[in-house]
Amino acid sequence: MGCDEVGRGAIAGPVAVGLCVVDLARRIPRGLKDSKLLPEKRRVELSPQVSRWAVHSAVGMASNEEIDAYGLTAALGLAGARALLRLLEQGFPCSEEAVLILDGKHDYLTAGLVRAGIAERPRITTRIKADMTCASVSGASVLAKVQRDNLMIGHHDDHPHYGWVSNKGYGSSAHWAAIDEFGASDLHRHTWLRTPSLFDLEDESGQHPGDTLSDPEDADEDAGYEDDDLADSDELDDADLGSPVS
Repeated sequence: MGCDEVGRGAIAGPVAVGLCVVDLARRIPRGLKDSKLLPEKRRVELSPQVSRWAVHSAVGMASNEEIDAYGLTAALGLAGARALLRLLEQGFPCSEEAVLILDGKHDYLTAGLVRAGIAERPRITTRIKADMTCASVSGASVLAKVQRDNLMIGHHDDHPHYGWVSNKGYGSSAHWAAIDEFGASDLHRHTWLRTPSLFDLEDESGQHPGDTLSDPEDADEDAGYEDDDLADSDELDDADLGSPVS
């Protein structure tokens, strides 16, 4: 089973965590790779193929409000718990015999599963760049990326100023300029916008540091926040595991 997250480095919208359980005897969809290495059109084409290829798959999300309330790491755990609950609802026989490969070096998932009270938990192992070397993780990445992108595109008509059709909530120059002109929406991560190093300060060129996120596909790993940038909150115990985004 592979696990990957998307939306870590965005300044608006949720984080999403995908889970993909595969049968090694099934042929891997042609061209499958980490979602950040795929053009948007190809990701959209691959998503239904990955869903058919996977034995079980699910995507869980945690909203921008939950990121503000609990911190990024806890929100990732919450999104992952929601994804695993969906797998269990599908009849996935989860136990310690199941191995979950988690992309990256930080295990944000275990704490989320514990806090959610999920007793049937897989054995989690972290692997740096697993989204480039493990097909199940690449599949999870594609599913999570396409679902999150579609969510942000769906909100575009309500908030056209921010250009979410193109930037999907990441901090492009045009997105920051729209926040300067129109203020933040209810889908922005407001605690992040108050972070001086990202919003209040400008470099010598007059640009926000967030302008360096010109390529949204690079933002998840390269421009994501460290665990301590947003403090986790014990209030997560009271979080609703029902999906907060639509």
